[in-house]
Amino acid sequence: MATESGVDRTRLAELAERERATFAGRHPRSAAAYGRADHLFGRVPMTWMNKTAAGFPVYLRTARGNRLTDLDGNEFVDFCLGDTGAMAGHSPAPVVTAVTRRLGELGGATTMLPTEDAAVVGAELASRFGLPFWSFALTATDANRWAIRLLRAVTGRPKVLVNSYCYHGSVDESLIVVGPDGHGRSREGNVGAPVDVTATSRVAEFNDLAMLERELAHGDVAAVLMEPALTNIGIVLPEPGYLAGVRELTRRYGTYLINDETHTFSAGPGGATRLWDLQPDVLTIGKAIGGGVPVGAYGLSAELADALTGRGDLDLVDMGGVGGTLAGNPVSMAATRATLEEVLTEGAFATMITTATAFAEGLQKIISAYRVPWSVSRLGARVEYRFADPAPRNGTESAASADAELEDCLHVYLANRGVLLTPFHNMALMCPETTLDDVARHHEIFDEALAELTAG
Repeated sequence: MATESGVDRTRLAELAERERATFAGRHPRSAAAYGRADHLFGRVPMTWMNKTAAGFPVYLRTARGNRLTDLDGNEFVDFCLGDTGAMAGHSPAPVVTAVTRRLGELGGATTMLPTEDAAVVGAELASRFGLPFWSFALTATDANRWAIRLLRAVTGRPKVLVNSYCYHGSVDESLIVVGPDGHGRSREGNVGAPVDVTATSRVAEFNDLAMLERELAHGDVAAVLMEPALTNIGIVLPEPGYLAGVRELTRRYGTYLINDETHTFSAGPGGATRLWDLQPDVLTIGKAIGGGVPVGAYGLSAELADALTGRGDLDLVDMGGVGGTLAGNPVSMAATRATLEEVLTEGAFATMITTATAFAEGLQKIISAYRVPWSVSRLGARVEYRFADPAPRNGTESAASADAELEDCLHVYLANRGVLLTPFHNMALMCPETTLDDVARHHEIFDEALAELTAG
């Protein structure tokens, strides 16, 4: 019997069971390694790695470009790319060269001393995103945390506003969603929140300016922290006029605007900020800019930088709550410089976006041919499909369209045939090495899967 997702649930259950059995047969060494990991919490180095459609994770052996091999010798076309962290491809040659030189020839993995690479990276980020002053972290989560602290300090306001089902890493203030009553509540599964998230945060639906204004009118919001397009709940694109409306409302209510471009960097060399001519007060980013080496960054407007440096009561040098010993380390800065100057260039983005466009168009043709009520969205080099048509217009709608059983079945079906998607959702990301042949391979398998799921 078909459901809202357009597939037969009985057939889905049978297919999922078959594919999981196939996966187990193809990955005995990964299964054994997982079984031996008795001293890892959850048997994995990070508990998120247990998000797998097959019951245990693939164990990595090698990774280059957009190809992975596992312990069992299986090769994969990788459209996950570290959930954006490897958007430059795995181990791009310029990054390997820069990091090897820093560690082997020059020395100094972490020194608490600046390098000239950092200034070059700051200038490059300023050129791409339009914000003149930059500082560094090791993750975008920390960049967001530190930006929030700075904006609370400069405004004297206690709260942060985010969009429902946004993604800003593990920032405590972001784990809030719009509840059935239209007001904020803690997001499902929020682990060990230090305080009730409604005490620190306000929330509005993406693409809803009226709700945003309702929350800003309280006068207690230091900053709106937002992605220019939602990404981690499925791509939700801004409607015409929405982002301009956000900028106008934040200025009207004396609230700073932070654009988190960690995932939306896929939009182009200057992310969505350049593509859509946005004007944030702060921009945060991480993951992809380091070519796989941990790094985060935040950029500040000239006005904000002046307001902060003029505050003698703020400890921006020692233990004021902003900064970290490893931030801006020589290895991260060398990797980021190489990534921005030599890998994720204007030309690379042009190729990646062309490939992603072909991916999205081909995916839509297959979905339309089988008449399933799904939709496809693209943000530059990033493509996503959701089990809803029309495409969701906010995070709550996108969350409601999720179908974990169907998603897992498709993921393991693809993995058994040598293609990896992001395990948290149906996202495919292009890197400079991704080819149209790789796209065609995904589509061939995806077509086969839909044929089996909708037969009869």
